[in-house]
This record gives sequence, C-alpha cells and structure tokens, in this order.
Amino acid sequence: MEEIEIVAATVEQAIEKAEVQLGLSREQFKVEVIIEEKAGVLGLGSRDAVIRVIPIEPERARPEPVARAVIEVAANVLDTLLELLGVTGEVEVLSDEIPLAFDITGEDLGILIGRRGQTLASLEYITKLIVTRRLEAWLPLSVDVAGYKKRRCDSLQRLAMYLAEQVKTRRGAVTMEPMPAGERRIVHLALADNPDVTTHSIGEGESRKVVVVLRQS
Repeated sequence: MEEIEIVAATVEQAIEKAEVQLGLSREQFKVEVIIEEKAGVLGLGSRDAVIRVIPIEPERARPEPVARAVIEVAANVLDTLLELLGVTGEVEVLSDEIPLAFDITGEDLGILIGRRGQTLASLEYITKLIVTRRLEAWLPLSVDVAGYKKRRCDSLQRLAMYLAEQVKTRRGAVTMEPMPAGERRIVHLALADNPDVTTHSIGEGESRKVVVVLRQS
C-alpha cells in the first residue's frame, strides 16, 4: 500500500479521514505533518492541514509475546490508578502481544466507563502516558472495562446499518449524536462499503459527529 496525502481542516480530521480511506487503525500507519492548520481571523488567512500517511507493512511472522516484566508494568499502573480512584477491580490480560489488551472486571464499574465511554478513553490515555514514561518507549495497549468496548462496537455497527436503511428509505441525511473519534471510526468503517450511503464527520472537538447521507450516483 502506497503513501498518500490527506487534506482536511485540522490534523486530527485528516488522520480520521486517513483511517476511513485506508481502512486502517491509527497504529497501522505513520503520519508526517506537511502543513499545520491555521485558524485565521474571521475566516481570512485560514489554512487547511496536509498530512502524509505511510502505511506500516504488517509483520509476516507471528508477533512475539511481550515480556512478562513489561506486562506487569502496565498492569501495575492500572492497579495503582484503580486504587487512587477508590475503585475495586481485577486487571486481566486479554492479549500479551502488541497491542497489549487489558480488561478490568468487578462490580459497579460504570464510573470507569463514563458517558459514551469518555472516562474509559481518558483512563486508557493516562495509562499509556505513564507506561511510556516508565518504559521510556511507546507501548501500544488498550484498556476495557467488563467488555464495554465490544458491546459498544456491536451496538454502533447495528445502529449504523439501521440509519443507512433510514437514509435510503427517506432519501434524507441523518446526523448522529457527538461521539469520540474511535466510535466515529466504527461507524465510518461499518458503512464504508455500503452501496447506498456514505458518511462524513462535522463539528469540532467534543461536538464532532457523523452524518450519514445518500451516496451520489
């Protein structure tokens, strides 16, 4: 797969477009920022962002398991964060290969998920930062709580298919509620090959949302 250049209003939006266009996750390509966005004043002097996306060739050999000591560092970070938050839970290792995957199980863990998974996303981000600092190297990993991500992914895929039928039947666009980038990507990918509709994102920051529209013939 060859490298491509993507233009969008911001670098973040350009990366999101690249994920959808290539059908890859953020960990599967490198990003070079060619031009950073510029807001301008009253719309004057604004400038779109331009990035170069370089897909990472997948390893042909089976990934080697991550060293136990490294896994323990990440697990200990999660245990410490749970203790600081006053939450009782067990940290389970779902995958000992890159990217590492952890799941927190226990009772009454909704506080770790938050509205639309925002607290969980923050927990995962903080965990990555602390682990990277301790290892002095970036370690791709994911954190889930009682299988929430899988359930949410399945729910979003079903919703995307339902909305696609609504758009096809009513011949009008549908705008979804604001969602984090990862959830928007699930919707984009779910409908990427749909012959009747297409998707794009609108809005900024936490207000960014997916719009499902009829595909132009």
